[in-house]
Amino acid sequence: MTERLDLVLDSQCALGECPVWSPRETALYFVDIKGMKLHRLEPETKRHTVIALSEEIGCFAIRKDGGFIAGLRSGVWHLAADGSRVAMLAPNPEHHATNRFNDGRTDPRGRFFLGTIDEPKAGATAGLYRFDKRGLAQIEGGLTTSNGLAFSPDGRVMYHSDTPRFTIYAYDYDVETGTASNRRIFAQLQPNPGGGGGRPDGGAVDVEGCYWTALYDGGRVQRYSPTGELLAEYQVPAGAPTMVAFGGADMKTLYITSARDGRPADELARLPHSGGIFSLRTKVPGVPEPLFDPEA
Repeated sequence: MTERLDLVLDSQCALGECPVWSPRETALYFVDIKGMKLHRLEPETKRHTVIALSEEIGCFAIRKDGGFIAGLRSGVWHLAADGSRVAMLAPNPEHHATNRFNDGRTDPRGRFFLGTIDEPKAGATAGLYRFDKRGLAQIEGGLTTSNGLAFSPDGRVMYHSDTPRFTIYAYDYDVETGTASNRRIFAQLQPNPGGGGGRPDGGAVDVEGCYWTALYDGGRVQRYSPTGELLAEYQVPAGAPTMVAFGGADMKTLYITSARDGRPADELARLPHSGGIFSLRTKVPGVPEPLFDPEA
């Protein structure tokens, strides 16, 4: 497909991730994991503010009662609206020196799901977790890079990927209990020995139940049908798009974060806005991101 992607903000993120649209504020939040920053952008006014943090922030969600819930390297935290720490909600259950929190997403009831990354990529020691009023619980183990969390419009399917395995999984999801079961392959990408094939990173779902994924090291965004059929793909002017999220007044703007950390010099010369935020207008709106509910 040849639809144009627009540069929304040349943020030059080392590792841009976790775009979250706030309808209440008509603003897009996103993080720079390596830069240890939480960004806020009002697309209409171009007002851009940055909150500096003292450690890496892999993911976050906007809280129903104000502020954020965030997966920092040290654990799951309640942050105030200005980024200051209110309380640690749960410590990182993995080894902090090698494993940090990565991708995250709220479920339809407002529970926070978040996964970790095994940074040395040597022992598959990462996991996928759920945080709610019951505390932090592991959903999956034996992962390397937890990514791609999203839920179907009816909440009955949960999507997740382990990026180095080139695989997107689907689970049966019970919204009442917050449990996932019957893991199966939703889409299997093929490694490209020459590079540029792309690995599944962050995902989102539209109202037709189609799953969108950013392909890290692939320079593309893909859209899959609810049955796992590849419907379309779009070139991104960055070699490492990292995650997608729907936003805008009509929820028909797909925002795409990207990274520049570790990218080859010739690629950065050719794609100078790597690390920026891009947007794509879509025909189908996305599913709004639920707020985190501390009582869920």
